[in-house]
Amino acid sequence: MDEILKQLPKKAREKHAENKRFFKKLKRKPPKNLDYVMQELHEAEFERTDCLECANCCKTTGPLFTNADIERIAKHFRQKPQVFIEQHLRIDEDNDYVLQRVPCTFLGADNYCSIYDVRPKACREFPHTDRKRFQQISQLTLKNVAVCPAAFNIVEAMKARVGSGGKQ
Repeated sequence: MDEILKQLPKKAREKHAENKRFFKKLKRKPPKNLDYVMQELHEAEFERTDCLECANCCKTTGPLFTNADIERIAKHFRQKPQVFIEQHLRIDEDNDYVLQRVPCTFLGADNYCSIYDVRPKACREFPHTDRKRFQQISQLTLKNVAVCPAAFNIVEAMKARVGSGGKQ
């Protein structure tokens, strides 16, 4: 896994222009069955991929925390939301709550999440490859393929399945 993670940013950069063109076309004219295809590709990839071997998302990026996330996690710790915010979060340039630092404070050495049952919505849904109307989150996906080997593989499989580079 270490070698895959080491190569991933370079591979993602090499595919970036191709992926950008593909997503632009996909957004203009998504296939009718795109949600179904994405769900299928997502499920197939995560039958092969064990996130506990990787945890690169937790090591290199931080999720956005919604107010509902903050309330739920603070309750889990039996503290007031403001105390949780002060201990763990900061406001970023987009005025969103994010972690003060990465890797994630809640990630253990064994790649297990200490707040898994109450983790933020962004963590539960990552890498967002099984989302409905997938074509609407192309910018997010372009970022995620450089972080998540599974997202990279899903996008490559999607291009092969629904056509890429001007063909369809």
